[in-house]
Amino acid sequence: MTKVYKFGGASVRDAASIRNMSEIIRLNNSDHLVVVVSAMGKTTNLLESNLKAARNENKSFPISFQQLIDFHINICNELFNDPHHSVYQLLNDIFEILRTKLKSKSQYDSFDEHYDACISYGELLSTHILGAFLTVDGHDFQLIDAREYIRTDDNFRQANVDWETTRINISTLTNTLLPSKHILTQGFIGSWSNRKTTTLGREGSDYTAAIFASCLNADEVVIWKDVPGLLNADPKRFPNTLKLDVISYKEALELTYYGATIIHPNTIKPLLIKNIPLKIKSFIHPELPASVICDITDNDILIPSFILKENQVLLSMSPRDFSFMNESNLSHIFEVLADIKMSINVLQTSAISLSVCTDYHQDKIELLIERLSGEYKILINYNLTLLTIRHYINALLPEFVATRKTLLEQRSRATLQLVLE
Repeated sequence: MTKVYKFGGASVRDAASIRNMSEIIRLNNSDHLVVVVSAMGKTTNLLESNLKAARNENKSFPISFQQLIDFHINICNELFNDPHHSVYQLLNDIFEILRTKLKSKSQYDSFDEHYDACISYGELLSTHILGAFLTVDGHDFQLIDAREYIRTDDNFRQANVDWETTRINISTLTNTLLPSKHILTQGFIGSWSNRKTTTLGREGSDYTAAIFASCLNADEVVIWKDVPGLLNADPKRFPNTLKLDVISYKEALELTYYGATIIHPNTIKPLLIKNIPLKIKSFIHPELPASVICDITDNDILIPSFILKENQVLLSMSPRDFSFMNESNLSHIFEVLADIKMSINVLQTSAISLSVCTDYHQDKIELLIERLSGEYKILINYNLTLLTIRHYINALLPEFVATRKTLLEQRSRATLQLVLE
C-alpha cells in the first residue's frame, strides 16, 4: 500500500516528538510511505518576525535570528550523539543562506515574493534534521525537495498548483524511489516555473499531502495531530467536544470553508476526485481509531459542529446616491473585493446596502475604502467574532452568545452564522 503521512509542527516540535514520529513510522514500515512535514513548532511565526525585523533593519534582528538557530541546534543536540554529525555543517550552511535572503529585500519584486523565499526555510530545516535522524534511527528514507515536484503559478503566499506539470513530476516517483525507499519531503512549498519558491498558504502542508496522494494514487492520507481526531469544536474554546468518527468529503469541505482549522481548505478536493480516504489520528495516542473523511454521508448531520473565527470585521456599504444594491453595484463591489484579495466569510444584502464579514487586514480595508468610498458610504465594525454552527437544529447555542450583541445573523437549511460584538 502507498500511504501519505503528514506531520504538523506540533508533532515535530522537539526531540521527544521527533522520536515519537519515528516510532509511528516504524509501526507502518511495511507500507510505501510518503512523509510530508511542516516546520518545527512555531518556527514559521519566528521566521515571520525575523523577516519583519530584517526588512525594517531593526536592531533586534541578530537576537531574533540567533533564537531561530538555537531552537534547531538544541533539538539536534538531543537527537544526535555525535557532536560532529554532518547535519550541523548542513544547518550552518542553510542558516547562512537564510540570513542573506532575509536581509536582501531589494532582490525581490514584492514583499510576497520575499516572504515565500524566506518563510519556506522552516520546512527545509525540519526535513533536513528529520532526514538525518530517521537514517540514524534505522529507517530507509530519501529526502526530496518538494519544489522540484510541485509546480505553481506566481501567486506568492497563496500559489495555485499547476496540476498537469505537478502530476508528471510526482508520478516519476512511482518507478524510481517508492519501490525501494520511503520518501520524506516538505509541506507548504512549491516553485514557479523560473525556480522561484512559492508557498501554498499558511497550514498548507495538509494540501501538499493531498497533492502527493492524488498524483501517486495513494491508498490513504493520514494527518497526525495532537487531538484524538476530527472534533466538532475547538476543545480550547468549547467544553465537552465530540469526535466525528466518519464524515463525507462534502461535509469536510463545508467545515473548512467556514473556517475549521484542523484541515487546510484545499486538501479535500484532490482526495475527493480520486476517492482517497483522509484519516486524522492522534500522534500522542496512535493506537486510538482515526476520524475518517470519505464518501460516506450517513453521519454528517448527527453531530453539530461549532466554528469560531476571531478578529473579524463587518463592512456595510451603501450607494451614496441611494440607488438600489442591484446587480451593477454588486458586480462593482465584488470586482474590487476580488482585486484586493479580500475573502468574504458572510455576506448579506438589503435594498440599499451590502454587508460583508471578513478577516481583519488593515491594509486591505484601506484599499477598499480608497477604491469605493467615493461612490459608497462604508461603515466598519472591528474586533468581532464569527460563530458558525453546522446542523444547528440539533445544537444548543453557546452561553457566550447570550451576553454579546448580534450584528448579523444568517441561516440556511444546515448552517447558522452569527457575527457577534
